[in-house]
Order: sequence, then C-alpha cells, then structure tokens
Amino acid sequence: MFVDTHAHLFYPNFNGELDEVIQRAKDSGVDYIIVPATDLETCGKVIKLTQKYEMIYGTVGIHPHDTKDWDQSFILKIEAFTRHEKIVGIGEIGLDYFYDFSPKEKQIEAFKSQIELALKLNLPVVVHNRDASEDILKIIKQYSGTGLKAQFHCFNGTLEEARELIRHHHFISFTGNITFTKADSLREVVSKVTPEHLLLETDSPFMTPVPHRGKRNEPAYVKIVAEKIAEIRHVSPEDISRVTSYNAFKMFGIGSKPNTSFTYQIGKNLYINVTNRCNADCVFCDRKGEAVVSGYNLKMSKNDEPEADVFIKEIGDPKQYHEIVFCGFGEPTIRWDVVKKIAEYVKRNGGKTRLDTDGHGNVINKRDITMELNGLIDIVSISLNAADPIKYSELMRVNPLLFDEVISFAKESKKYVEKVVMTAVLLDSVEIEKVRQIVEDEIGAEFRGREYF
Repeated sequence: MFVDTHAHLFYPNFNGELDEVIQRAKDSGVDYIIVPATDLETCGKVIKLTQKYEMIYGTVGIHPHDTKDWDQSFILKIEAFTRHEKIVGIGEIGLDYFYDFSPKEKQIEAFKSQIELALKLNLPVVVHNRDASEDILKIIKQYSGTGLKAQFHCFNGTLEEARELIRHHHFISFTGNITFTKADSLREVVSKVTPEHLLLETDSPFMTPVPHRGKRNEPAYVKIVAEKIAEIRHVSPEDISRVTSYNAFKMFGIGSKPNTSFTYQIGKNLYINVTNRCNADCVFCDRKGEAVVSGYNLKMSKNDEPEADVFIKEIGDPKQYHEIVFCGFGEPTIRWDVVKKIAEYVKRNGGKTRLDTDGHGNVINKRDITMELNGLIDIVSISLNAADPIKYSELMRVNPLLFDEVISFAKESKKYVEKVVMTAVLLDSVEIEKVRQIVEDEIGAEFRGREYF
C-alpha cells in the first residue's frame, strides 16, 4: 500500500529491534522500503539488509557529508555494489552547505561523478540538498535531456524550485517535516504539486512526524506522511498511496504497473475512462505515453474499449459518488452514444454527471449534440487553454477554426446543463487573464486554472 523510499535502517538506534520495526511497517501497510547508503561502509550494510528482508531494496552512494576524502576510485567501488540485484539507484548523494563537513569543491566533484555513474548504469539518483539549491539546480539543468531520473528527498525548497525540478521530469518527496507546526510554506508546496510528481519517505531515523516527534522515526510512520498529504490535497490516503506507489515503480522499478482501469475513483468522484482516442493532440497530454493518472492505468486501444454495460456494472449505485465524470485520456464525445447510455443510467438512479471535454463534440459527431446534454449531463467542463485561435492551435495541435467551435459549444451547452466550466492549463505562454475574460464576460461561464508541471 505504501512505499517508504528513504529509510536509513542501518543506524545503530535500530540495533536489536529491526525485526519488530519491519513488522510494524508491514502492519501499517508498507509494501517496500528503500534504504539509501551514505558511504562505502554503509553500502555494504544496505546490501546485507536487502538480502535479509524481502521488502527491502537499496541505493548506494556517498553522502555529501562524507565526500571530504572523495577519490575517483570510489566510483569503481560504488559500481561494484550496484551489481547486487536489489540495488535500484545511486544515493544518497548531493550537496550540503549547511554543515560544510566537506569542502564544496569535493562535494560538487563527487555529486557530478555519481550522476555520471547513474547515467552509465541507467539508474536513478537520490539527492540530498541543504542550503545548496542554487548549485543543485545549476548542476541538474546540465543533465537536462540525458534521461537522468532524480528523487529530491526531504524537500525543503520553494514552489518555484519544485516546479523547476519537475519540469526536468524529477520527483520530490516530503518527510514528517510537513507535519511540523512551522511548515506552512512546505504544506503550500504540497497543495500545488500534483501527487503524480511525489514519492513518500520517512528519512528514518530522522524527521519523525507529529505526534511522534522527539522519538526515533521508522517506516511505519510513512502512513502519517501520506495522510497529511491527503489532507492537504483533499483526497484520500488511498489516492496518495496508489499514485506514489506507481511513482516508485516508475522511478525504481519496484512493484508493477497496474492493469487498465475502465472506471477509477479519486476522492468522492468516479471517473469513466471511455476512450484513449482524441481528435486533438495537446502538448501537455500524456495520452500517447504512460497514460497513467493518480496511479490508475488508463491506457487502452480502440479494441479494448468496453460497451456501456461494463461501465454501468462497475458504477453500481451512482449515489455513492459525488459525481460520475466522463474523463479519461481521450475525448469522451468520440463515443457519445456510449456516454449517453451510461449517463441515462446514472440520472435514472439519482446520480450526478459531469462531462470533461475539449468542446469538439459537434464536429466529431457531425451534428449539434448540445441539445442531447439535456437531462443527461449536469456540468460540462471544457478545456479552452488559450485566448486566441493561433495559440489554441499550437497547444491543442488542431485547426485554429476549432477555437470558435469551442466557444460556440460552450454557449449552446449553457442552455441545457446546470453549469459550464471552462479551464486553462497554467502555462507561462498562456495569457490566463485574457482567457478568464473570454470565459466570464463573453461566454458567461465559470473559469478555473489547472496547475501544470
């Protein structure tokens, strides 16, 4: 259920109790634990732990505190450690300018050398950063486009730093630090960064979460971290567990990719994965990639698309959900007849419905379908994303004429549904206020911005 991606279980304060610590982790729903080494000696200890406990995996590397005696010969020794089958990354590596236990030039040399090793071996890196964000970001940017995968553990930076790291396809993770009284700025980052970019960790035996602060931390408490993230994000701990476990699979290869979901629950809503097909090809959409959202695998071919009765069976009683939402990685109105059958069932049984669409349904179906929304769809949410046809065409990779079609679809839909919402991805290249003005003043709909990482 949970993956603790960072727990130093070789520390002496676990001596004699590790079997009990591991059992408590299992009892708390922890499936896997990753133990990162900090020097050559602990690399060996990590390997022994992976051999003793089935649920433990490890990473090997030299922590910045221990790089004062860095020698390039260390690389060969670290590489030898990686030959053990349960070693899944290089770490803990990075920079620490708070304590300065090692000269900065040595830290940087060791950091870069271990990144190069990770790239050579196609392994991710686990990065430590304390008071060194400027140099960390400068170095990480140098490896943009190389395929480097990095976890920035115990994240304690700004939202803009988080965004910059995520732009380069890296993950960040939080410890018990987000439960501390004076951690409002970190909780703000958690509220803005979508779970698809997060990993869970404890950093045991350090960073113990409230209410256990002051005591030794241990992997069982990763559940508390997940619960705090869920609280901040207004979702369930199960949502956070699912998506972060998949992220750990993507990052470290631990666990497995889930089977395709035809319906998927996030919070109190049930989403209907009608199709992966789409008439648009948005630059920010992962439809052609992994097609995973919130830990659910939505990837499917046209031949895999179920008929309406399959979805209806999975829905059951629609009143148990806040909304039934037609939203996958494709455009639902491509299968409009299926959507209508499902919506008829939901409305007949007292449920609420929402259609998330690109607004091209009339063009796709070669007729005006807005009248058919009446009595079937309660809310229509339309992706506008731009304030003019040219920018719209660039982002959606469609004919610019479809910009006016979307606006027309929104205006007509208002006649037949309770509410029309129009959204835009919060990209620097998008004139958000102009989009808002079109939505609110010209169309008379509700506007919402969507965070993009």
